Amino acid sequence: MKRLVLLCSLAGAAAGLAWVLGANARAGGRPAPSPAPIVLRTSLLFDGRGKILRDTRVAIEGEKISRLDTKAGGQTYDLRGLTVLPGWIDTHVHITWHFGADGRLAGDDEPRDAAAYAAAANAWLTLEAGFTTVQSVGSPADKALRDAIARGALPGPRILTSLEPVVGRGEATGTPDALRALVKQRAEQGADVIKIFASKSIREGAGQTLSQEQLATLCGEAKLRGLRTVVHAYGPAVRAASLAGCTQVEHGVYASEDDLKLLAGRGTFFDPQAGLVIQNYLDNKPRFLGIGNYNEEGFAIMAKILPEDQALFRKAVATKGLKLVFGTDAVAGAHGRNAEEFLFRVKDCGQDAMAAMVSANALAAEAVGMADKIGAIAPGFEADIIALDGNPLEDIAAVRRVVFVMKGGVVYVNRVRARDAH
Repeated sequence: MKRLVLLCSLAGAAAGLAWVLGANARAGGRPAPSPAPIVLRTSLLFDGRGKILRDTRVAIEGEKISRLDTKAGGQTYDLRGLTVLPGWIDTHVHITWHFGADGRLAGDDEPRDAAAYAAAANAWLTLEAGFTTVQSVGSPADKALRDAIARGALPGPRILTSLEPVVGRGEATGTPDALRALVKQRAEQGADVIKIFASKSIREGAGQTLSQEQLATLCGEAKLRGLRTVVHAYGPAVRAASLAGCTQVEHGVYASEDDLKLLAGRGTFFDPQAGLVIQNYLDNKPRFLGIGNYNEEGFAIMAKILPEDQALFRKAVATKGLKLVFGTDAVAGAHGRNAEEFLFRVKDCGQDAMAAMVSANALAAEAVGMADKIGAIAPGFEADIIALDGNPLEDIAAVRRVVFVMKGGVVYVNRVRARDAH
């Protein structure tokens, strides 16, 4: 059964690839937007910034949205009766993590072709689920997948990657010159963002591993090179990362209300997880157990930490001005299920449903440095647009029912018939 699941995932990726390249290919294999204008006819549209528009049409030319115009004509997709919104952005995934043929978390000894197929499957499942951009933080293997998708060789979300993270090990991490050299190396390797571990894993006690000065050196050097920083931090490391000028803090358990207020005051983006990643680990315990720090003690900690994660998230929601962005920390078993995080955030933690949508649209776009390109349905923006069967403001479970996915003007998922405009 486990092998069947893997094969089905690979088949899904292959089917997506065949559809895209067969129906939308231009020279060199890149999916091509329609040469003629495309119009999306909508009755309910979220613009990605918190505004609701009704009974409008979205005109698309090439890869971009050209205008919102109730009289626009062209090849029309009738999305009336659905909820139309910008493609979601997940600011924290591990896109290449997967289960191997034996059903266990795959390691570095896996054959390269199997790893590549599995990564392609993850990419397709993520795009099919409505996520048109993801930020993958923690693997050099992300680069090949990012580049293959960008040149149109594979269907998948737009990927921003940190490549190998910078892992703090206290003073042993190195001198300021050594830390700056690490950032320089990642930049030269093609990283889009710098991922920093300022705390140990939650399964290892979550202790701080980088000093205030070390964080300031890393984040300062990244900023000089025009790169953002995403910091894995718990407890006191949350405050330290914000004071160091780092861009975004991940996780954040054991942070105080004063720490959250500090993040809000300094404009630091905050991405605590409300449930998907921990629940995924618990649901797939046999697939992880015995690998690295995935031991019985580590799983006991994760079971205990889930309600603490959610308590922190509620505090974050209540913190005025805090930039609370959407990120799932999706690992093996969670790709394509990223939207489940919305249910944890809204149903279990009390976040307003529209705020949750904006956190994965305009706010996430700001966090990843692309606020002028993605995350909104507006003229000049990338035509990254999805449609849901249902209204998530009335039933958050509608996020599970993605029936239309367009990225960069190319339709990848279409359960709505196209027809000429009248």
